Amino acid sequence: MKRIAFALIACVSLLVTAGCNTMEGLGKDIQKTGEKLEDAAARKK
Repeated sequence: MKRIAFALIACVSLLVTAGCNTMEGLGKDIQKTGEKLEDAAARKK
């Protein structure tokens, strides 16, 4: 079970990092995700 979970996490991580060609692109993606979370939290208040 642990091997399956690890393999799934590894595949997802690979797909996420393959989506952006550079570390700068990864940083922008993470920033956009954070902004969306902040907006969702603000709407819940």
